[in-house]
Amino acid sequence: MKYLDEYRDPVLARRLLDELRQTATRPWRIMEVCGGQTHTLVRQGIDELLPAGMRMIHGPGCPVCVTPLETLDRAMAIAARPGVILTSFGDMLRVPGTDTDLLSLRARGADVRVVYAPMDAVRLAADRPDREVVFLAVGFETTAPANAMAVLHAARLGLTNFSMLVSHVLVPPAMTALLDDPDCEVQAFLAAGHVCAVMGWTEYEPIADRYKVPIVVTGFEPLDLLEGILMAVRQLEAGRAEVENQYVRAVRRSGNTDAQDAVRAVFRVTDRAWRGIGALPDSGLELADEYRQFDAARRFDVGGLCPVEDAECIAGAILTGARLPTDCAAYGTRCTPRHPLGAPMVSSEGTCAAFHAAGRTPARSTA
Repeated sequence: MKYLDEYRDPVLARRLLDELRQTATRPWRIMEVCGGQTHTLVRQGIDELLPAGMRMIHGPGCPVCVTPLETLDRAMAIAARPGVILTSFGDMLRVPGTDTDLLSLRARGADVRVVYAPMDAVRLAADRPDREVVFLAVGFETTAPANAMAVLHAARLGLTNFSMLVSHVLVPPAMTALLDDPDCEVQAFLAAGHVCAVMGWTEYEPIADRYKVPIVVTGFEPLDLLEGILMAVRQLEAGRAEVENQYVRAVRRSGNTDAQDAVRAVFRVTDRAWRGIGALPDSGLELADEYRQFDAARRFDVGGLCPVEDAECIAGAILTGARLPTDCAAYGTRCTPRHPLGAPMVSSEGTCAAFHAAGRTPARSTA
């Protein structure tokens, strides 16, 4: 990517760290909401370079990780049916369900295919009218517009063999749920820049005002994160609680209104279960009644599902920032990227995967 190196300049990084140390007078606790931000913080060691006592709390910003176990089990039950092609982004294939994962299911003969965009699944359905093509649609507000456009395109084509298994989640309700927890330690947020590129940041303003927490819309490169942390600390030190935008090169307050219109046309807000966290009201999206013919959960009756989480996995505590991966007794031994017990260890945005890739161990982790 052009101009990428300037956001990784070590000289500028040291200057931002120096300014942060000069600014911070208290051991502030800041949560980054996005899993991509978590990986940058851990991979670059930024969380270990912060002023003494300051801590980054890693939040539930991995869309793969929070996809409920029931959705995965349902996807696998659908994929196992004859005549079905189940399509998905690649990072979902190794996420463990109750008994297996999609990659193992494919090895046993199910037609599970990786696609790079939901429109690929629509084209596949158009090319294969003899097969039912299902797209596993997960993610935050970031991926919702593309999924909405796929449904709109399928409707225009009159496809009757295309459907989506939808498990979209929304960021603001998760933030308010965390802040409502009496044990919450979060004093400021770094909001995910790609979500805000779609939705803007007006939804965050009532949260900042109600809970008196600074929220800084932040990018994903090291300098983005260091500047976002500094902006949050400046607010905390000054006693302010506002929404500020660090990611000015990509985000504006109103977001992308065309994308928002597509999402509103195809989806409606609903309650959603978050894996490891539980049900949160008005925290997800489902297909609107006008597009219910594309709802794979309605189209395929897979019977009663009995999802069972691994008893040893502490994904819920990790996703809410209450625990670190290195607090888990199975971390790095019985739970590894090759043999994960939970989604945070296998997802490219999972906190456990970030810690494992960075070689973090219980003895040396100070995040």
